Parts: sequence; structure tokens; C-alpha cells
Amino acid sequence: MASSCTQLCLKCRSLLCSKTVVSVWHNSTQVRHCTKVASLPAKILNGSSFIKWNHTATQARQRWKQQMFCYSDFTVNHLATEAKEEKEIEELSRADAVAYKSPLVPITDAVPVTEIPASLDLDAAAEFSALEEISDEEAVSICVPSALPPASTSLRDYVGQSETLSKLVQLGVNLWKLEQRPNVGSMLLRLNFDTDVAPRLLFLKDIGVQDSSLGYIITRNPFILTESLENLQARVNYLKSKKFSSEVVASMVSRAPYLLNFSVKRLDNRLGFYQQQLSLSAANTRDVVARLPRLLCGSLEPVKENLKVCEIELGFKKNEIQHIVIAVPKVLTANKRKLTQTFDFLHNVMKVPHHLITKFPQVFNTKYLRIRERHLFLEYLGKAQYDPSLPNYISLDRLVSLPDETFCTELALAILEDFYLFQKTL
Repeated sequence: MASSCTQLCLKCRSLLCSKTVVSVWHNSTQVRHCTKVASLPAKILNGSSFIKWNHTATQARQRWKQQMFCYSDFTVNHLATEAKEEKEIEELSRADAVAYKSPLVPITDAVPVTEIPASLDLDAAAEFSALEEISDEEAVSICVPSALPPASTSLRDYVGQSETLSKLVQLGVNLWKLEQRPNVGSMLLRLNFDTDVAPRLLFLKDIGVQDSSLGYIITRNPFILTESLENLQARVNYLKSKKFSSEVVASMVSRAPYLLNFSVKRLDNRLGFYQQQLSLSAANTRDVVARLPRLLCGSLEPVKENLKVCEIELGFKKNEIQHIVIAVPKVLTANKRKLTQTFDFLHNVMKVPHHLITKFPQVFNTKYLRIRERHLFLEYLGKAQYDPSLPNYISLDRLVSLPDETFCTELALAILEDFYLFQKTL
């Protein structure tokens, strides 16, 4: 109720002040008008005009004096009324505050007063004032940590401020390769080394990965740092359940860093695909996958295409393809053009039949230029004979595997300089 009375008094005061202002403005306007009339220059043309002007000025002066007396009386009354109103409002507000305590004003009785420790006195607080002047030596000794740049095109700018990046560099991670991949740099900056990176590194070490391989794995597959430890352990357990030894699993993870990013279901489907398509036993399937673990990570389309090329275009039988894949698993992921080019030279130029190529499938793992140069050199010397039923037989295995010096002395029966000179003529 007291607060409502206070509001009503304030409204009345505002209304009274507005009327006062209007009255003062009206009186002051009349005074200015009289003064202006009194100050008009008098043009004395004759005696009557002078008497008329003098009478008008006298009336204006009397009217101005009356208005000034009225204005002063009104001002005194107004000031007295205003002082009285302010006093009443102050007393009413004080009574209102006592009767009704506002919830927005803190009540000192309800707040426990805690003692200020002696160490936090005013003198100690003044020592840490931001406005205190310091000497030049103290200003130079202040170390201000450099803030992270808001945006950068290189992770190099963040290595000094990010513990994660600095530790990854120490492990041998190539940050310049990672920063070229979209969103990888920002992902690494958000990782905490103690909670995100260190547990994954310890897990890799526990399964047998060498310290020298950690940098290579993270460089190729930084997303392994975001995989949960439960999923990583489940995939390792699955591979071990398929009779992959711990050493083989560690070797597979080191050579195929994305291996542990795939689910158990996908790994199982890949193993089943190679076993069915190539009609392999479980042991042969493990051997092929262990020697080329990226078969479990890459796409299956190139593999299917190479199998069709070997069967349809190159003319190999299924059992021959099986033998070639077991000996050289890279045939499944080799470039189609290189595969057909090598076979065309072996079969159509060197006249090597399918069964001899199947017997020495390592030729598909050799550079085409190496096969061509050595065959043409033997043909130039008249010693290009690849039929095992005829004398001076040269096996495909020795043709592609021996170093240049041994090839010249044992197969071509020539000196190494002659072979180099012959290469320049090609």
C-alpha cells in the first residue's frame, strides 16, 4: 500500500511541475513582449506623439513590475511546495522500506558475514592493482603467452601452443601431409593428448606395433585417434579369432593403417569374399590377406575387374588364377593396363605359354621395362630361349630376379658395359 501511495505522489508531482512550467513560460513571454515594446525607438514627430509614447511606456513599465512581483511570489511558493513534497516522499519511502523489504535488495541480516583473512588486506590488494606503475625491468620480465592464431593454412603455426601437435611431431607424424586433407587439421587441434591420443598409442603398442611405425600409422590414418578403444579391441579380437597371430595382426595394422577403422562385419565379409571367389582354403586366405592386408581396406571393384581380366582377356583358368594370386597377391590390385601389357609381351613376343607364366607368376610383380630390355638383349645375342625342354633354357624367375651384373655374367655371358650400351640403343 505504501508503494502505491508513493507512485501516486510521484504522478501528482509530475502533473504539478508540468503546470508550473507552462505558467512560467506564459509569464516570461509576456515580460519579453513588454520589454520589446518599451525598447522600440521613438520617432518624435510632434508633441502629441511624444506624449502618447511616454504614456505607453509608463503603462508597460508598471505592467512589467506587477508581473515580476507575481513571478517572484510564485517562484517562492513553488520552491517551498517542492521542498515539502520531497520531504514527504523521503519519509514515505523510508517507512515503505521498513514495512516492505524488496527482494531485489540484499538483506544484510540474512547474509553471513565472513571474516577477511589477514593476507587479503588493502595493502596486499593494492600490490596487484592494474593501475599501479611498474619499472621498465618488471615490464620486460612479464611473459605474455602468445594466443593461437584464429586462422591459418598450416599446422606449423599451432605446434608451439598445442601439446597434441608437438607430441605427434616427436612421434614422426608428417603434419604437412595431414594439413592437405580437409578437416583433419581442425580435428587434431580439438584432441587432447592425455585423454584422446595417448590411450590409442598405448593400445597400438599393446598389440605389438613398433614405436617406429606409430608416426606412419597416424600420418596415413589420423582418424584412428577418434575410434573408441572398445571398437579397436573388438576388431583385434576378431582377427585373432580367425587364427591370425599377434605378430601378424601387428604387422597388418602397421602396413594397412585403416584396417582397424572397419567394423567386424565388414572384415568378416571381406575374408568370405576372397575365400569364395578364389576357392581358397582358410589357411590360404589368411596367408593372402596377411601378405597384402590392404585387401581388407580397399574397394572390391578393382579386385573383381582384375579377376575378370585374368580370366577373359588373358585366358587363364580359375586354378591358374588361384595359383597366381597365392604366389603374388598384388595381382588383385595391380593396374589393369600394366597387367595386360606385361602379359602381352610375355605371351605374344617372348612366346611363353600360359602354364609357364603360371609357374613363375613373379613376372607380374616386375617392371615391364626390365623384362623388355633383358629379353631384347638376349635376343640380340641369340640366347632368348625360354622352353624348358630345349638346351640353354632361361627361366622367367631368373630373368627378372637377378641383378644386372649377375644377369650378364650367368645368363647373357657378356660384360655389364655391353648391356648398358645396348640399353642406350633402345
